[in-house]
Amino acid sequence: MVNNINELLTQVETSYNAADWSSLIEYLQQLILGVNSQHPEIVKNREYLLSLCLSMLEIGDFKQRWEITKVLINLGNIAIPPLIEILKDEDAEEELRWYTARTLGEFQHPDAITVLVELLRNDADEELKKIAATALGQMGSIAITSLTELLKDEDTRLLAVRSLCCIPQTETIAPLLSVVQDPQPLIRAAAIEALANFDDERIPAILVNALDDVAATVRRAAVVGLGFRPDLRQVFDLVTRLQPKLYDINLDVCCAAVVTLSRMGCDEAAKHLFDLLISPQTPITLQLETIRALSWMNTPSSLEYLQTAFYQSASETIWQEIVTVLGRVQKPQLTTPAAEILLQILESQHLATKITNIKSAIALSLGQLGKIQAIEPLISLLADSNASVRLHAIAALKNLDKQAAHQQLQQLANNAALTPDLQQGIAIALAEW
Repeated sequence: MVNNINELLTQVETSYNAADWSSLIEYLQQLILGVNSQHPEIVKNREYLLSLCLSMLEIGDFKQRWEITKVLINLGNIAIPPLIEILKDEDAEEELRWYTARTLGEFQHPDAITVLVELLRNDADEELKKIAATALGQMGSIAITSLTELLKDEDTRLLAVRSLCCIPQTETIAPLLSVVQDPQPLIRAAAIEALANFDDERIPAILVNALDDVAATVRRAAVVGLGFRPDLRQVFDLVTRLQPKLYDINLDVCCAAVVTLSRMGCDEAAKHLFDLLISPQTPITLQLETIRALSWMNTPSSLEYLQTAFYQSASETIWQEIVTVLGRVQKPQLTTPAAEILLQILESQHLATKITNIKSAIALSLGQLGKIQAIEPLISLLADSNASVRLHAIAALKNLDKQAAHQQLQQLANNAALTPDLQQGIAIALAEW
């Protein structure tokens, strides 16, 4: 082992003298990451190895700096003082200071916390402050006390909150609760978003109250947070409280409310989504979000609402989205009703069935649902004059019972009673098979 380490040390020195930086990084990684860092030979040469790593950090390109930071971290706390010096040097290259801040965040050490906190208080570089805040967040519990102190200063409060948001520890709940009424909307929103991740009896009421915040960012954070707590639906009458957010003046809040209501999983929520979907005032983007949300609910009533909305709408975009999401139904007891809705649309001779893209989408959805009763309607689509519709029908037939579909096509191939278009479509299908 000693000989191997000495050989690596020699190769490290040779690579450095030859300015072969790629080889230098490779040998440093083998030496420090691949060998016990407490080995006597490593300990004896640690200062020298540190100087090489710091040199690479200063002169390396993006990838080389990324690689060398892993080595620096494994050298241990000996790397902290020189890294602090680089971070404090306001004349140092900007990107070098960024890497240094990130690297210091990997050390669970009070000195690293102190310098990163100091940087948040005093440095003018906003990007560097964000990196320092993230680094503090990655430190976990050890940084919570320092970050809590930063909440007292208006200039550092937002960055401190963002750092606390990165620490999934219950110790952050109390400091985050202290800023949910902060004058700055960004701080309130960040705190609400982070608190929503905890199962704590103090938090639900705060999320519900935040639904009526004057800032859209805060309302949205509260709506999204409640989407992960369907268990609170009855206790806080969440469906009733969330329904007005479907018509919020901010579209992002509306979209979030659509998703959250779908997660409540009840017929009352589905009815509110249906009302929004068929309202003439609802923007198309919100209608599309609502269609997807109803399909995610995976309930009989949500499918019925999609079917009703299809016939009430005059929009090709809405028609296509509804037939598309019906094909994505995966709940076993709902795949048959979903297929029946699509087959009824085909049989109804609805205006949508004259549109190539929608016919193709129906064929695709029927293939995804895999119901054998779709074979004959799909074969009928083979008579379509559009090649795309025929190809989608063929693909769908293969997704059903491939053997049964092929057998039925063969039986029909010589049926003179079929229209010429259907005969030609069947011939094409058999050739494609």
